[in-house]
Amino acid sequence: MAKLEFFYDCSSPWTYLAFTRIEQVADETGADLQWRPILVGGVFNEVNRTVYDQRANPCPPKAAYFVKDLRDWARYQGVKIGAPPVFPVNSVKAMRGAFYALEEGCISQYSRAVFEEYWEELRDISQDDVLTGIVERVGLDRDAYFAKINDPSYKARLKANTDELIERGGYGSPTMFVDGDDMYFGNDRLVLVREALLAAERSPDD
Repeated sequence: MAKLEFFYDCSSPWTYLAFTRIEQVADETGADLQWRPILVGGVFNEVNRTVYDQRANPCPPKAAYFVKDLRDWARYQGVKIGAPPVFPVNSVKAMRGAFYALEEGCISQYSRAVFEEYWEELRDISQDDVLTGIVERVGLDRDAYFAKINDPSYKARLKANTDELIERGGYGSPTMFVDGDDMYFGNDRLVLVREALLAAERSPDD
C-alpha cells in the first residue's frame, strides 16, 4: 500500500480545496492516508518569509487573478470559500486539536468542521467559543479537548510536524508526500499525486 502524507493547516483556502479531495484520491488509489497537522505560519517564518512581503506589497494584477483563480477552483469543486474578516488567523489551537481528533478517530470530520467554520461561516477559529462549537459538532469531549491543546506534549507534536515538513523541503500548505520523498505542493497538484500513487501501486517492487 502506497503512503500519502497530507501536511496541512486549516487557515489556508487552497488547503481547504485539497482537503475536499484528498480522501477520494486515497480511496481511488488504495493509499494509506496519513494526516499531518502543521502550523503554516511557522513554516513561513522559517523558510518562506516572502509570503509576508507579498501581503504587504501585493502586485495588483497578480492579486486580482489570485482572487479569480480561487473562485474558479471553489466553483469547480463545489466548495464555498468566503473572505474571513480575520485573516490571517491564528490556527494554533485548532491544529493542536487535530491530534486529539486523530486519537478519537474523527480527524476528517474535525478538519472539515474547522475549515467550514472559518472559510464558509467566516468565524474566528482562534476563539474558544468557536472551537467549542466545532468540538460539540463532531462529538469530542470539550474539557479533554481544551486540556490537550494546552498540554506541552500536544504543542510539541505540532511543532515537530512543522519542523519535519521544513526539513523535508516543504514551504507551505498543503504539502503532500507519496511514499516518503516524492513531494507535491498545492491543491492543483492532486492530479499528479493521484498518478504517483497509482504508479506506486503498479510498481513490481511492492
